[in-house]
Amino acid sequence: MLKNVERALKAAGDGTRLRILKMLEPGSLCVCQVVEALRLSQSTVSKHLSILEGSGLVERERRGKWIHYRLARPASAEGRRLLSLIKRCCREDPQVAKDLGKVRGEKIQALVPCCPPRDVDKRGEA
Repeated sequence: MLKNVERALKAAGDGTRLRILKMLEPGSLCVCQVVEALRLSQSTVSKHLSILEGSGLVERERRGKWIHYRLARPASAEGRRLLSLIKRCCREDPQVAKDLGKVRGEKIQALVPCCPPRDVDKRGEA
């Protein structure tokens, strides 16, 4: 159990990965949408998403040829508490606000029309 918490904390401890986690709060995003929002290469974003997935903080779903990521629903109480903490942090950060502004609503669809429409995650709070 300690190793899982350590892995999740290390994954969330990187600024880019924290920004990705914050962008996934409203719902799932395709990899190409994250790439566009962060203005990073696809390989860099994929590496960050792989680390987040390995830590149990995000999960992925294939939709045709696109991979969509969303916040995970961790099985452990520790994982749920960590995601809850992440949701509460950085709300006032200008970069996080800018990132969220890019991905909220249909704005990201206008930036990246290659993906099927984004589904808002209606599973509720973790």
